[in-house]
Amino acid sequence: MAETNPAQTVRLSHVWREFCERLAQAGEILDRPDAPGAPIDQAEGLRYLSRMTRTALNMMVDSSDPDFPRIFLLTDDAIKIGADNPDNLYQQIVVRGDRDYRITGTRGTVPYLSIGSKANRYAIDGTMASTGEIEFANVELSPDGGFEIIASRDERPGNWLPMADDTTLIIIRQTFNDKKTETPAEMRIERISEGPAVPAILTPDAIEAQLMGSAAWVRGTVNTFADWSEWFKAEPNRIYMGKDQSVYQRAGGDPKIWYGHIYYDLAPDEALVITATPPACRFWNFQIDNWWMESMDHVNRKVWVNGAQAKYEADGSVVVVCSDKDPGYGNWIDLSGHRQGTGLWRWIEASEHPVPECRIVKIS
Repeated sequence: MAETNPAQTVRLSHVWREFCERLAQAGEILDRPDAPGAPIDQAEGLRYLSRMTRTALNMMVDSSDPDFPRIFLLTDDAIKIGADNPDNLYQQIVVRGDRDYRITGTRGTVPYLSIGSKANRYAIDGTMASTGEIEFANVELSPDGGFEIIASRDERPGNWLPMADDTTLIIIRQTFNDKKTETPAEMRIERISEGPAVPAILTPDAIEAQLMGSAAWVRGTVNTFADWSEWFKAEPNRIYMGKDQSVYQRAGGDPKIWYGHIYYDLAPDEALVITATPPACRFWNFQIDNWWMESMDHVNRKVWVNGAQAKYEADGSVVVVCSDKDPGYGNWIDLSGHRQGTGLWRWIEASEHPVPECRIVKIS
C-alpha cells in the first residue's frame, strides 16, 4: 500500500468549527428586545433556526452547482420561511446569469403557475430582486400540455424567462386552490450553454465557501424577517401599510401579488376578526403565522383560507375569525396556541387592492 504524501494531507476540523461559530450567530434573533419570550415562541424560534440550516445546506451545498442545476424545495410542509403560502409549492434552482437553461415539463392543472429569476442577496442585504418573470397564462403549450422555456440573458424566441448578469436563482411558484384535487406541473431543467461535462471534484476551498455561505444565508435571512416582524409590530392588529409593496418584491415576492401583512397581539379572551370584499382577482388567501413568519401547521390545523374554500356573506364579503376555538361564524383560523404573531393577506392579479379591515372582539 502506497504511503500518504504528507504534503497532500490536510485537516479541516477548523473549518467545521468556524462554520458552527458563524451559524450560532443567527441565534441572536432569539434575544432581540422585541422578540417574544413565551415558551412556544422561543421553542419555535429554535426549530426555525434548525429548519433554515437544513434548507441553506441543501441550497448552497447539495444543490449549488449552476452547471448541473437541480430543482429542490425551498420550503415544504415543515420547513417554513417568510410567510410561506400554504397553498403553494415552492421550487428553486441555483443558476448563473451567464449560463443558458432549458426548462421542460407538463402544465398540470394548478391554477396559478409562475417562474421568476432572482438575484439572491439574502446573505448580503436581505433582498432577492427579480431579474425576470414569466406566468403560464402567457406560456405557449403543446396540445398535450407540454412546454419548453429558455432561461437566458439574451432574448430567445418562444417562451423566454429573462435573466441578468447577477441572476443566481430561479423560483417556481405553483399556487393551488386545492392540493388534493389539482395536479402540479412537472418540470425538468438542463444547462444548454457550454460548460463542463461532469461536476467538478470537491475541494477544501469549495466546501469551505459553501458552508460559510450557508451560515451567512441563515443569519441574513432570519434577521431580515425578524426586522419585518418588528415593522409590523409597530402597527398591531391592522394590515401594515408602513412599507411600499416594492419592499416585499425586492425580497423575492411575485410582482403580481399584493401582500398585506399583519401583527396580532391578543389577550386570552380575544379574537382577531378580519373582513374584506374580494375584488375581481385570480386568487386570494389569508394565513396566520408565528413571530418568525412561518406559516402554521397547515397539514393538521385550519390555519388559512383561500377564495375557493371560503364561506362568503350574502353581500359577497368574507369574514375571517382568528381565535383559539371555532366561534361558529365566518371562516375560522386556528391560532394554534399563539397570542402574538404575524399573518398575511394576498390578492393575486387583482383589479384593485382593498385593505382588509381588522378588529378585536371578545370571545365569551
